[in-house]
Amino acid sequence: ILPTGSKDPFALRRAALGYLRLVQANGLKLSIDTVVHAWDSQPRADLSSKLADFLVDRLAVQLRDEGVRHDYIGASRDWDGGTDMRIDRIEARARALSAFLATDDGANLLAGYKRAANILKKEGWERDAAEPLSYTPEKAENDLAQALELAAPKAVDCVKYERFEDAMAALASLRNPIDRFFDSVVVNAPEADIREARLALLARFRNAVHQVADFSRIEG
Repeated sequence: ILPTGSKDPFALRRAALGYLRLVQANGLKLSIDTVVHAWDSQPRADLSSKLADFLVDRLAVQLRDEGVRHDYIGASRDWDGGTDMRIDRIEARARALSAFLATDDGANLLAGYKRAANILKKEGWERDAAEPLSYTPEKAENDLAQALELAAPKAVDCVKYERFEDAMAALASLRNPIDRFFDSVVVNAPEADIREARLALLARFRNAVHQVADFSRIEG
């Protein structure tokens, strides 16, 4: 039974911190589902998921004193459609994200992401498929599309191989293109085809960012 509130009769919070310290001190890349399987002699996806969530919450408390915000942990906790079973990977990703967002490129990219996400939310826009353009795009629009062509697959590849600093660097290359896009391009153009193409481009940008970390969970 996991602890609730201030009650923790089995000292599970202390045990979780002990587990985290063992992982960190020894550089372990240990998957929680493997641990649960070894303990229970059978795979237990439900238990693995609950335990992973509990350990991630403890990690957020532990790293708070080191300046790694809890929302950075939240933005880094997903892997393959669920909570990452490797706590070391969540920590590495969150630390890379924390360092990135402390830079001008990171802070400005986050601002661009939030602006794009707010526009897409307001429009209820989910599609990001690249449709053939029925018009000649503006330079800033075309520059953003080209930057995404380069940065998005690079970011995905870097995350796959757990090169999180490199993944952040790939995102940094989108900072100037997204700034110029918002400076000179009218997203809600009166022509429906132009408006839809520009919304789809912003959705591509949003989704490229999400391949590295879930910026929607970042506060402020």
